[in-house]
Amino acid sequence: MFYDYPVFFEKNRVWRVYKGGKLFSQFFSDDSEDSNYPEEWVVSSVTALNEGSADPYEGVSKIKDSDLYLNDALNTYKKELLGDRDDLGVLTKILDSAIRLPVQTHPDKGFSRKHFNSPYGKEECWTILATRPGAKIYYGFKKGTTLEQLKKAVELSETDKSAMEELLESYDVKTGDVIYIPANMVHAIGYGCLLLEVQEPTDFTIQPERWCGDYRLSDREMYLGLDKDIALSCFDMNKRYPLPLAGKTIYEKDGCKYQSFIDSDITTSFALRKVTLSCGKFTFDKGACVYVVTSGEAIITSEEYSKDVKTGDYFLIPDCCKGKFTVSADSAEIIECYKPQIK
Repeated sequence: MFYDYPVFFEKNRVWRVYKGGKLFSQFFSDDSEDSNYPEEWVVSSVTALNEGSADPYEGVSKIKDSDLYLNDALNTYKKELLGDRDDLGVLTKILDSAIRLPVQTHPDKGFSRKHFNSPYGKEECWTILATRPGAKIYYGFKKGTTLEQLKKAVELSETDKSAMEELLESYDVKTGDVIYIPANMVHAIGYGCLLLEVQEPTDFTIQPERWCGDYRLSDREMYLGLDKDIALSCFDMNKRYPLPLAGKTIYEKDGCKYQSFIDSDITTSFALRKVTLSCGKFTFDKGACVYVVTSGEAIITSEEYSKDVKTGDYFLIPDCCKGKFTVSADSAEIIECYKPQIK
């Protein structure tokens, strides 16, 4: 069966209100240009919340060379894919921004349970994979910014496209930076960022800015159907987190450096680790785990299996496969994303 091996997926581009995607041409070795399909949803069981779309599979990954979507596979083959987990518990994306995204925040679990009947909020973390000249992010309100100032900027954004941006701190970013975004913290990806995003498995975004480039957001796209004041209460005016994060080396031996960037010291919603191979090898010892090759070429092997992978490839290691497959490379980096099991 397909779950007896690493599971690969068809490409999965998702429509968004902003434009980007040109840097995909380098990462995925394709002919991508900037468009309103600037996100690749990686090993996704989440439906995208796009206004006007009734497709329950929009945003959901399809298993390569099959007609099976991941959310259906997780229901039918739950034990093999997830072990004793209730769900996959993470959503991973790769996105590229040709313009600044709307100023936004994401709910925590409590807000999501109350208003969206969901056990998940949308904490997230970015790993910068590549940049265009002048790449930056917006991260946290400027000190002293009040809720009343935010509400005023929301009104001004009807005609002034810079009104919201002026309230935020901005930071230049470079390849390799890792940035944690807590729930309820204001932020926006700026121009020129190709990044990997790992997050809780929802598409809940409150983005109370009327314009994104030349695209005019509807009230639904801004507030997710909530009353405006309730939606704006999701913003924590003071929240921020030190950036960028430094990796903690778990071990370094036999040509393999294994680092943790997000662990339980920061959040229990997801974990983010990086495997750096230099004439080394690494055993996939975790199940229900997402892997993305972010640079180089490698080979995945077992006693009866061999598959070459390269930059831009991604896959799921089913729970029933943990410890059975090894990846080796002369030079490669691989990101590992998963939901920790809390005992």
